[in-house]
Amino acid sequence: MELFTKYYVEWKGGRKGGNPSYTNIPRFYYRLPAEDEVLLQKLREESRAVFLQRKSRELLDNEELQNLWFLLDKHQTSPMIGEEAMINYENFLKVGEKAGPKCKQFFTAKIFAKLLHNDPYGRISIMQFFNYVMRKVWLHQTRIGLSLYDVAGQGYLRESDLENYILELIPTLPQLDGLEKSFYSFYVCTAVRKFFFFLDPLRTGKIKIQDILACSFLDDLLELRDEELSKESQETNWFSAPSALRVYGQYLNLDKDHNGMLSKEELSRYGTGTLTNIFLDRVFQECLTYDGEMDYKTYLDFVLALENRKEPAALQYIFKLLDIENKGYLNVFSLNYFFRAIQEQMKIHGQEPVSFQDVKDEIFDMVKPKDPYKISLQDLINSSQGDTVTSILIDLNGFWTYENREVLVASDNDSTADVDDT
Repeated sequence: MELFTKYYVEWKGGRKGGNPSYTNIPRFYYRLPAEDEVLLQKLREESRAVFLQRKSRELLDNEELQNLWFLLDKHQTSPMIGEEAMINYENFLKVGEKAGPKCKQFFTAKIFAKLLHNDPYGRISIMQFFNYVMRKVWLHQTRIGLSLYDVAGQGYLRESDLENYILELIPTLPQLDGLEKSFYSFYVCTAVRKFFFFLDPLRTGKIKIQDILACSFLDDLLELRDEELSKESQETNWFSAPSALRVYGQYLNLDKDHNGMLSKEELSRYGTGTLTNIFLDRVFQECLTYDGEMDYKTYLDFVLALENRKEPAALQYIFKLLDIENKGYLNVFSLNYFFRAIQEQMKIHGQEPVSFQDVKDEIFDMVKPKDPYKISLQDLINSSQGDTVTSILIDLNGFWTYENREVLVASDNDSTADVDDT
């Protein structure tokens, strides 16, 4: 018993004869259990599970949400605006008293003021308030659901954690019912890459749960619960079955030797097949390859970068490839190095090469960098012209589109006029 008391006191932080401040300063750091401390790890896991269960019980269930809607509808304040039911602050507080302790957090002056929009009677929309409550409950439910996969218990998910979450989510998404089980691993890889490409720019291998909840990706993923989701919505949703099959199908079509990997020559046929050799060389120099060939995961990063060139994460990916001297900026030498390959492609296609000096001046005019001789990644992002600049430097088709932009706009206007005339 003496030994137990001694170790218990030490574990709780008791120190006899130590610095007097130990009795006043509360302990604020608790180290994580080591891998060989099995008992402590199990205790931590069980504690977290109990904590998450308690948090889950604090949320409103479907019956309580229905009761809240009934109370709000019963206490609506006339007159109605069109078909919109409204409620004033007095009735709002009455509903708060009757709705129960779980709802108390939603019935505050701050939330009422947040939802107040120019109503002459000082009321808020019942539907807007109810949607606000629903959104908050959904966020907390989702956070708890994601936290169950947070093995480390540190508020972030590793790649394997998120893979497990999405794999177990697939059966709950009606829009993925048609997927073959043999394709699940490729689907999970495709879905997880989008999260990590955009939310883990430093490539730490983990993402904060808070960042997952704050971005729209989870909304896009859970949109697949809708059995009536339109074809157009599915085509624009990276997580839909048609989108995942499209990306994987492109990968298989590029893989001419069927070894499951892509060589530089195979990747050169990507898209319109007009990416320059110099740019592709940089892709294989900078990105993770296996014996000089690219796997599906690396290919997904490549696709996400080229399909989202307006996004900062995509520009960061491409900028790293353009920054051949690894100086953190692009200078005239860098621009010329890449544009020379565009000029060579133009000659091959029987076109008159455009002067680099003209293109260089246009790029600097578009970006307007802080330093007139250097373009940083932040300059490129701030200019909102990053997609155009990168397309000019790496893709003949992208340069041609930019060079003929006025002709293309004119033809679009003519087409619109013809439609209007008919």
